[in-house]
Amino acid sequence: MKLVSWNVNGIRACARKGFLDFFKEADADLFCIQETKLQEGQISLELEGYHQFWNYAEKKGYSGTAIFSRQKPLSVKYGIGSAEHDHEGRAITLEFEKFYLVNVYTPNSQRDLARLGYRLAWEDKLKEYLLELDETKPVILCGDLNVAHNEIDLKNPKPNRGNSGFTEEERGKMTELLASGFVDSFRHLHPEAKDVYTWWSYMNKVREKNIGWRIDYFIVSEKLAPAIKEAGAECFVMGSDHCPVTLELSL
Repeated sequence: MKLVSWNVNGIRACARKGFLDFFKEADADLFCIQETKLQEGQISLELEGYHQFWNYAEKKGYSGTAIFSRQKPLSVKYGIGSAEHDHEGRAITLEFEKFYLVNVYTPNSQRDLARLGYRLAWEDKLKEYLLELDETKPVILCGDLNVAHNEIDLKNPKPNRGNSGFTEEERGKMTELLASGFVDSFRHLHPEAKDVYTWWSYMNKVREKNIGWRIDYFIVSEKLAPAIKEAGAECFVMGSDHCPVTLELSL
C-alpha cells in the first residue's frame, strides 16, 4: 500500500504547477494534502477512481486539508474533537479495516511565537486523540507537523534554535508523541540520513542549495513499524514550497 502526503501551499496554485501530473505518476492508494487554502466549490479535481474528502477552514483562503482514497473508508471524521481547534480545517480521519489514517496540518507558531501556546495545546489534544484511536486499531498520522524534530532534520540547527518550528517546546511535543507509542517512519528506516528535507524558504536559491527543513512526516503506531517497506521525500517535485513525502506499507 502506497501513501503520499503533501503540503501544497494552495491547491489551486499547485494545480497550475503540475499537481495532477504528480498525482497520476504517484499512483497512490491514499493521497493526503494540507494547506489547501480554499472553500467548498472553489476547485473541481477530476481524480478518477478516488473518493475525495475535504475539510475547509472557516477563514477564507486559509489552512485546510483533504484526502483522496481509492478505497471507500468505513467512517470519516473531520477535526480532532476540539472546539478550540476544529474551525481551521486542520484534520481528517479515515477509518479502514486495519488502521486509521489521520491527515493533519499542525498550526504554525508564527515568526514571533505569538501562537506557540495555541500550538502546544493542539499538540496535547492531538496526542490524546491519536492514543484513543490507537486503542481500537493502529494509526497512520501524516501531514505538515511544522517541526524539525532533531538537529539532523534541518540544515542550520544552531542559528534556528528557538525559532518557530525548532523551539524546545515544539521538539519536546514530538518526542512525547513518539514516546507514547509511535514511530517516525522515515527515521525508522533511515536513522542517519542527512540533507533530506521537505520544506524550503522561497528566498533566492535556498531550495537550489538544499537549505531546508524536514517538517512533513508519516508517523505510525509502533505495531505498524514492521510493515514499513519504504519512507522517503520526493525532493525534486516542484509546485509548492514543500515536497511530497511517501510511505509504503505491507499490510
